[in-house]
Amino acid sequence: MTPIGSVQPGSDVVIVGEIEVADVQFGRRRSLLVKVSDHSGLITLRFFHFNQAQQKAFGRGKWIKCFGEARRGPRSVEMVHPEYRITQEEPELSHDQSLTPVYPATEGVGPNVVRKLVAQALKVALPTLPELVPESVRDAFSLLPLQQALEIAHSPPANVATETLLVHQHPAQQRLALEEMVAHHLALFQLRQQRIANEAPRFAMESPSWQELKPLLGFTLTGAQERVISETAEDLSNSTPSLRMIQGDVGSGKTVVAAAASLQAIDAGFQAALMAPTELLAEQHRKNFTGWFEQLGIHVAWLTGKLPAAERRTALENIADGTAKMVVGTHALFQEQVDFARLGLVIVDEQHRFGVDQRLALRNKGSKENQVPHQLIMSATPIPRSLAMVFYADLDVSSIDELPPGRKLVNTVVLPDSRRDDIIARIRHVCAEGQQVYWVCPLIEESDALQAQAATDTWAYLKDALPELAVNLVHGKMKGKEKDAVMQQFRDASSQVLVATTVIEVGVDVPNANLMIIENAERLGLAQLHQLRGRVGRGADQANCVLLYKPPLGRLAKDRLSLLRDSNDGFEIAQKDLEHRGPGEMLGTRQTGLQQMRIADLGRDISLLPKVEQIATEIKNHHPQIVPLLIKRWIHQNDIYANV
Repeated sequence: MTPIGSVQPGSDVVIVGEIEVADVQFGRRRSLLVKVSDHSGLITLRFFHFNQAQQKAFGRGKWIKCFGEARRGPRSVEMVHPEYRITQEEPELSHDQSLTPVYPATEGVGPNVVRKLVAQALKVALPTLPELVPESVRDAFSLLPLQQALEIAHSPPANVATETLLVHQHPAQQRLALEEMVAHHLALFQLRQQRIANEAPRFAMESPSWQELKPLLGFTLTGAQERVISETAEDLSNSTPSLRMIQGDVGSGKTVVAAAASLQAIDAGFQAALMAPTELLAEQHRKNFTGWFEQLGIHVAWLTGKLPAAERRTALENIADGTAKMVVGTHALFQEQVDFARLGLVIVDEQHRFGVDQRLALRNKGSKENQVPHQLIMSATPIPRSLAMVFYADLDVSSIDELPPGRKLVNTVVLPDSRRDDIIARIRHVCAEGQQVYWVCPLIEESDALQAQAATDTWAYLKDALPELAVNLVHGKMKGKEKDAVMQQFRDASSQVLVATTVIEVGVDVPNANLMIIENAERLGLAQLHQLRGRVGRGADQANCVLLYKPPLGRLAKDRLSLLRDSNDGFEIAQKDLEHRGPGEMLGTRQTGLQQMRIADLGRDISLLPKVEQIATEIKNHHPQIVPLLIKRWIHQNDIYANV
């Protein structure tokens, strides 16, 4: 409680006083002003949204208790739209038994209404809410009973240590977070059990075609690549359907691992299919696989939505009769008319960009003769261990944590956008040495809301500033052929500067491009910036990345850009991205079908993970009957989706 006379502007305070007067003030904007006093001074409460009944409720001589932020008003200190409670008599301050909960507000429903509704819901629900965690488990891990935890979470006693509540370290909050994380862990364990109950084709560990291809690659594999190829080969030699994620930084060489696995399937008489999210990336995979596999006499089919009718018909026939042993494509691979002769391995690149139903449809293409195909997932967004344990516990995860020899780390600098002239001079110098440049803009057209530099404007600006250079533009709204033609010109070095939106984030290799400028870098996530930066430095020369920002920078944006400048470690960057943005945004859960957590926060509650595993194991082994009940309580999603 703060005496009214001691209230300072800018502070959040609770005050109690007597209502002196409530009047409507007319001006540019109508407002209700309520004067409140105590023995120490006077304060004004200001309401812009009010009705007649509300105005009447502020009767002279009544008492009011309110909470809000104090601001400097025209004549005195004010509180605008505080939370309040009106009483006929002066409230006895010592009678507050609990802290006041703050719930997310919604327009037209005030905080008091939400509090009343929640209190009613708790009154009805708590007595009938089953305690699913057995007493022996609660005792062993010092967990509060569920009803008590919910009561404290919604209505903490007045004497509670508020600092533990604010950082979500109170035993009541931890009890709820733990139960939710345990439910996710058990759901994924159940899915793994369902998956391994199916059967998949067995491929011999040793692939003669892979041994034949290795010396023809033109580069030496890293130790990490060799290790992951062995892990994958062992998976594919079993009759249990494998579901392995190959994660590795941009440029770590995941495609070669996919090629080795594909040859293992092809040598066993099966087909392999690789699905990529964009035509650009699919085209690059096709070039790689065609270059490698045609040396071995293996036909690589190509299937996208934009193929001419005759080529599409031929591709579909080759896939259906088994002539095409390796198939590369986009979403077109899982369309109804695509029929595989004998699909044994499905590879999905950048899996978080596909909806779960799309990945499921592709897997079902190979569900024949009571068998399902093996699956391999590639991701250049490294998944922090904490996420892998909770969201990917049903996957086997392999990490390529070593860059190819000779690959230099990208040098990153952070500059305000007022330094454009310096950057133009740098581009001129780089291109004079025969190298190429990316200039990335987050938006295609000018947006009043975001005020980000549009790619089209930047393209026009650079053409003016660098008339001696060929400057091209590529963005997601261009037609496929047009986009491909622009990218091909850049690959062939017919253009020196490519202005692009984040369409180039995934997978396009131009070894001669060694400078990247990212406009409005403060607006992009860490993982996305790291992905973009990985497009340069594909050759032997030192590469540089300039992160341009529009001042002033907020603290979080400053931290993010500093981390990028100081680190090239994708795993460290992914962990920080998780802390900044949470798992939902980082992984795009709306696309993946991953369930957003309601209570737990993996960035915050990482210390609970060892307990989660122990409790889940205890429940699985000694109380299996409660597993489906826990899953049903916390997870409302179709189980089948997580199998892809």
